[in-house]
Amino acid sequence: MKGTQVVLGLHDGRPAAARLVDGRLDDLLIDADDDVPVPGTVFRAVCDRPVKGQGGMFFRLGDGLIGWHRNAKGLAPAQVLLVQVTSHAEPGKAVPVSDRVLFKSRYCIVTPDAPGLNVARSIDDDATRVRLLEIADGVVPERGRCGVILRSSCAEVSEADLADDLSATWALAAQVLADEGREAERLLDGPDAQELAWRDWEGTPSDDWDSVADQIDALRFTAVTLGPATIHVEPTRALVAVDVNTPEGGAGGLRANLALAKELPRQLRLRGLGGQIVLDLAPMPKKDRKGFESALRAAFRADPVETSLIGWTPLGHFELTRRRERRPLTEVL
Repeated sequence: MKGTQVVLGLHDGRPAAARLVDGRLDDLLIDADDDVPVPGTVFRAVCDRPVKGQGGMFFRLGDGLIGWHRNAKGLAPAQVLLVQVTSHAEPGKAVPVSDRVLFKSRYCIVTPDAPGLNVARSIDDDATRVRLLEIADGVVPERGRCGVILRSSCAEVSEADLADDLSATWALAAQVLADEGREAERLLDGPDAQELAWRDWEGTPSDDWDSVADQIDALRFTAVTLGPATIHVEPTRALVAVDVNTPEGGAGGLRANLALAKELPRQLRLRGLGGQIVLDLAPMPKKDRKGFESALRAAFRADPVETSLIGWTPLGHFELTRRRERRPLTEVL
C-alpha cells in the first residue's frame, strides 16, 4: 500500500499504534503492562535533596517514586512544585523530570509561565498564520501567564476543530495548574500509545493490526539485512552497540556504512532505544568518514527524537547520544 497509514490496535491486550510508509513499518508505539510513568506525566513533587557539585535535585513524586531534575537552580528542600516526566528512566534509576511543564495536544501546546501566542515556523503563509491567531485569540483571549503555540498540524484544520482542541487543552492545563496540594502525587498521566499516535502522526487510519504483526516480530531479533550487509542492533545495560558486517571489500565497506546511516534512525525509533550508542562500522578509508557523517546527520534530521552526533573514538568507532523518549521494545514485548 502506498502512502502513510496509521494502524491502531491492541498488542497482547495493550494499546498500540503503528505507522506504515508505503507498507513498511516506520514507527511503533506499544504500552507497557506496568504503571511506570511515561513522558508527559505530571506530578506534584516535593524537593528532597540537592546533589552538590551537579546542580541537580532529587524529588519525591509519590507512590515510592523518586524524580531527578538536572538543573534545579533556585529550588530548596521541601519546596512543592509541578514537574513533568521528560524521558524514560533506566531500571533502578530516578525518573527524569523538568519543572517546565507543557500541555501538548494535536493542534496546540499550552505553555505555563511562557506567555505569548505563537504559530509554528513551518507555517509560513501569512494569511494562514493570521487566521490561526485570530481563532486562538477568540478561544482564549485572557491568557495571563500562560502561552499558546499552534502546531504545524493545524495549518489546514477547520476553525471548529482547532477551537475544540484548544479549549480542551486549555481547560486541562487550568485544572492542573490550579492544584494547591502539598503532598507528592501524580496529577496527570502521560499519553498512551494510541493518544500519542493521534497527537503526532498523520496518515490514513486503519484498525488492521494483523497487517503489522510480522514486521513487529522481526524486531525481536538483533539482525537487520541491508542488501549484502547485515547490521546487529544490540542494547546492553550501559549502551547500544551497532555492528556492521559485509562480505564486500574495498568500496563495499563505505556502501554498507551509508546503508546503516540511512536505516539507523528507523531501527532506533522502532526499538525504542536511546542513551549512548556506539557504531562499530565496516572498514572504510578515513577520507570517507566525512561523507558518512554527512549522511548520518541528514538521516537524523527528519527523526523526531533528539539525537546528538558525538564523533569518532580512538578505536575508529562512532558515538551518538539519544534522548530516552521511549521504553525499549525488548521490555515492552
